[in-house]
Amino acid sequence: MTATEIPRTVTEVMTVGDPRQERRRHKKYVYRDGKVAYWLVLPAIALLGVFVIWPAIYAGYLSFQDWSFYKDPEFVGWRNYVNVLTDPLFWAAIGRGFVFVAMTVPPMLILAFAFSSLVVAVSRRAASVLKVSIYLPTIISTVITSIIFVIIYDYSGGLLNAGLGLFGISPVAWIGDPKWALLSIAIPAIWLGMGLTSLIMVAAMVDIPAEYYEAAAMEGANWWQKTFFITIPQMKNIILYLLVTGFVAAIQQLDLPLIMTQGGPLDSTTLPNLFIFNHFTNDVNVGYSIAAALLLFVVLGTVSALIFRFVNSERLVD
Repeated sequence: MTATEIPRTVTEVMTVGDPRQERRRHKKYVYRDGKVAYWLVLPAIALLGVFVIWPAIYAGYLSFQDWSFYKDPEFVGWRNYVNVLTDPLFWAAIGRGFVFVAMTVPPMLILAFAFSSLVVAVSRRAASVLKVSIYLPTIISTVITSIIFVIIYDYSGGLLNAGLGLFGISPVAWIGDPKWALLSIAIPAIWLGMGLTSLIMVAAMVDIPAEYYEAAAMEGANWWQKTFFITIPQMKNIILYLLVTGFVAAIQQLDLPLIMTQGGPLDSTTLPNLFIFNHFTNDVNVGYSIAAALLLFVVLGTVSALIFRFVNSERLVD
């Protein structure tokens, strides 16, 4: 008996080679897999709806109300938004937020890139020590960090002014002078954000194929040429991600200015979230604060979209 004469069951004869049966079987498995996937995603969707989607919808509703904790909501239309948009203090806080972003995000990315390059270049044991040391600030509470830097910046007994005194430089009121206060907050913000940013960059650098560097070395490329023509282009997506997340985190900074300066002196450190927080705690009309928060969300979304538009993200091909 030849191979072609081997007997088959009735089901095999009906299904093998029948495209309709194959399509039915494929749809059956696809439906079963999709159903399981929906059940697995359902808890996350439920939590997202309860804690994100519904509060956002209700916040949008309250932004059109004259509402406080002491009276029922009263519909006022666009009045809250008009009040926010015509408030010069709101726009001053937004502008100050962009200045704070410029003070923190570019230096943090540059320093993290330099540190990551060092980690990749040293031995494995030294790299482990460096990664642990750079990540330590990330696990420190923002409150503790704020207190530490307030002590460092103290006018009369701070470590920074004591160090400057060794060189004959007069003490500086770092968090008491509007000229220096925002910069004084930017430094601990960079210190806190360096850890996670550096580790993400290290992971991206390790993932770059070594063959690229070997080929460049054979062509006589130096470190700078390898960095600008291999490392940075290969890390374009990671840098874009860190740029967007760094921008969002910096412009929404609340803890550092709240604890270190309370928004002063002369509102020089009142960032957008602190502006909204102060209105929420001091103004009986909560609708104004909600409208300001939603407008800040629009600003963040618009700038993030512009960053994605002008810094194109490309999928790397091995």
